[in-house]
Parts: sequence; structure tokens; C-alpha cells
Amino acid sequence: MRMRKKPNLSARMERCTSLLISSPKDYRGHWRELKPDAQELRLELGCGKGKFTVETAEQHPEALYIAIERVPDAMVIAMERCMAKGLKNVFFIDGDAALLRDYFSGNEVDILYINFCDPWPSHKHARRRLTHENFLVLYRGILRDGGEIRFKTDNRDLFEYSLFQFPKAGYKLTEVTRDLHATGIKGVMTDYEEKFYSCGTPINRCVGIKQHLACEPEFHPIAGPVPDYLQSETRKNQENTDI
Repeated sequence: MRMRKKPNLSARMERCTSLLISSPKDYRGHWRELKPDAQELRLELGCGKGKFTVETAEQHPEALYIAIERVPDAMVIAMERCMAKGLKNVFFIDGDAALLRDYFSGNEVDILYINFCDPWPSHKHARRRLTHENFLVLYRGILRDGGEIRFKTDNRDLFEYSLFQFPKAGYKLTEVTRDLHATGIKGVMTDYEEKFYSCGTPINRCVGIKQHLACEPEFHPIAGPVPDYLQSETRKNQENTDI
């Protein structure tokens, strides 16, 4: 079910302009100027309505948190949540995953989150998966050596596929689990993850650590804008809401 368009969206977005980075390319290599005392830079692909974004940033005030989201009706809720909490370490980009290397310089990002991205189950659409080898190589261009990709999904097939992709792209797999919350809630949940948990759906999670390679794998530029599969948390979260 698609998220209902909000007639007051423009006014709500206007009130949140202090959190929105309209020209992310201008910040390439200079993101930490937004928070000079930042100990690390964390990037989230597809933040949806921002429950995970807000709670993670709140728990880590020492970090600079950048969230990318391409659905304005979802992003405005995330930004309003941040403003309500008075968070000063979170900023948002209405951007394109294919352009991450234009937004961030090499070794600039410490942690990258991919939460519940579109599984694109058809084999012919495999290259659209955010954990396809080519995307993982793209992320290498902005992650520092030792930087992490923290990946969660409810889709078992996508998870098993991803476990093969990470090593191919030069990442060491750690913290692999196929039932993250088996013994109780672990870590911050996304809006949609809470629904999975209440229904008893197992959550798969792993961490990919960028390894130093003598020769970097070749990255094949992704032609054209990345469509809505950039939306991780929002892929199924396009639902009616009165928020």
C-alpha cells in the first residue's frame, strides 16, 4: 500500500530545511564540518520514517549521521522526529545511491546501514539489489578500511545471496545471524522491523567489514538514477499514515 501524499508536505518540509542537504556534492570530503567534533560518520540508505535513524543518532551523539531517503512523505516524518528530539547530529539527503561516490570522498564513511532493502527476487533484476557485488564495490569507494556495512533483512533468499556477495567485493563477514531477536530485542529496530518482530518473522543480520586490498575491484558505474529500490526501510513501508 502506497504512502498517502500529504497536502501539507511543502510546509512541513520547509520547517525542516535546516536538516536537509540540498547540494550533497558540495559537501564531498567536508561532511565533518557539519559536526567538527564527530568521531565517526554514519550513513543510512533509505531511512524511511526514521525510527532507526533517530534512535541510533540519539544513542551516538558523538557521531555525524547522514540519512538518504527518496520518498519525501517518509523523509519529512524522519526529519520531524529529529527536530522533536532536538538532535543536532543528523542530516538528510534526497539523493541517489548510484551517486554516493559523488557525495562522499574515499575513506570518509565509517559505518553504512542497509535496512530492509528491496529484495528484487527476479534473477534478471539481481544487479538492482543494494547488496549486489557492484553496489558493494561502490561502497568501498566511500568507506574507510575497516569500515562496516551493517545489513538487515527479513528476506532469507536475499540474505543468503548477500552472504556470497560480501566476500566477492572484499568484505569480511561477521555477526551473521538468521534470527537476530531470537532471545529478545537486540539493537534499534526500524518502524517496519517492529511489525516483523510482532508477527514472529525472523530478522537476518550481518556485518561486512571492508578489507584492505592491494588492488581495488573494478567498479562499473550504474547508469541513470537508481529507482525506488534505494528505499530500504521504505520499500514496504509506503503505507497510509496520518502522521
